Amino acid sequence: MSQTQLCIRVPEHELKILDRYAKQTKRTKTDIVREFIRSLEETTKG
Repeated sequence: MSQTQLCIRVPEHELKILDRYAKQTKRTKTDIVREFIRSLEETTKG
């Protein structure tokens, strides 16, 4: 499976939320964002 890089801009306070969550769950920010994207699959199925 090929991978593509995604760059996003988020406000500082949102990045702090993501950082805090990553530390609490001992996961990377990338893993968290990937999981969120996968969770959208169910909502987009028609």
